[in-house]
Amino acid sequence: MDQSIKLKVRAAKAIPFERVERLLIRGTNWIGDAVMTMPAIAAIRKSFPRARISILVKPWVAELFYINPDVDEVVIFEDPGRHSGPTGKFRLSMELRERRFDAAILLQNAIEAAIIAGLAGIPIRAGYNSDVRGMLLTHSVRRTPAIFKVHQVDYYLEMVKALGCQSAGRTLDLRPSEEYRKLADEVLAPFGFDKERFLVGLAPGATYGPAKKWFPERFAAVADHVMDHYPAQVVLFGSAADRDSLGAVAANAHHPLIDLAGKTSLKEAIGLISRCRLFVSNDSGLMHIAGALDIPTLAIFGSTNPVTTSPVGSRSVVIRKDVSCSPCLKVSCPTDFRCMSLIKTDEICRAADDMLRLPPGGE
Repeated sequence: MDQSIKLKVRAAKAIPFERVERLLIRGTNWIGDAVMTMPAIAAIRKSFPRARISILVKPWVAELFYINPDVDEVVIFEDPGRHSGPTGKFRLSMELRERRFDAAILLQNAIEAAIIAGLAGIPIRAGYNSDVRGMLLTHSVRRTPAIFKVHQVDYYLEMVKALGCQSAGRTLDLRPSEEYRKLADEVLAPFGFDKERFLVGLAPGATYGPAKKWFPERFAAVADHVMDHYPAQVVLFGSAADRDSLGAVAANAHHPLIDLAGKTSLKEAIGLISRCRLFVSNDSGLMHIAGALDIPTLAIFGSTNPVTTSPVGSRSVVIRKDVSCSPCLKVSCPTDFRCMSLIKTDEICRAADDMLRLPPGGE
């Protein structure tokens, strides 16, 4: 974070750390956001070394916290499911009440998180005063305009620091076990993967509309370049919603690619990404996972802002063009899509070459 920016986030009072034995964190709802909260969670762990820390999250991000060493327990917020609607939220609150948490730190910004924590009878409820929920919090942190201009890692980290937590740094710490590598082998087995080759991952999809997506034919050209020049197998990553994007890449490539659109769980995707020598991606949740795993990552940015959402990893590189209309944060480009069209295939291929020359593990 640029230290010249004065964030000036303030808490009405610090959390009484000595009174907290059971702590609940309300995690964020999306993969990329969840990854970017991890330095804040590490700060919470450092500040509550003897507390049992549980995190309440939606099922699609839960896997990230099973491999996070700063979390003792993952509690699933089943929505959609048994916690849907007002009745479901009340049911969840009563389930949390039975656990007798001493404090809740709400990383999610919504008023719903504060309502659930209040109904659960959690005596210390801390978080940003977002979504008009300040009166529901016992320890409210005031946001300022400057805090919206920093990286999301710092957005969350500054909040817990304002509550009195000690920073543990900005390093992301995901530690997949050998089980994840075995899962990756099982996913690849039906495709006849040659284990003498290494993996290169491409994530040509993205949520929040087409303005975040580089062109599939250019992704295909990068895939062909990699497979022409290296003993590599290119794997396409994405959800079921990304099938069209991944299918277009596979259709334009001259080499056979392994298309995993909608075919992997998050756990399997983490195992596969952890085995990649290179990951090339639009701004997406999978990009953030690759960065957190410290995989060499080429992140292609167009409509979104790398200042706030670039991957945090020692071997991550952002590729973008400084055009007047970017970042626009629009779902679809209303003009000529120059932020993406100016990113040429040759530029990505050269950057890929540079990264593939690095020894595995960055040694």
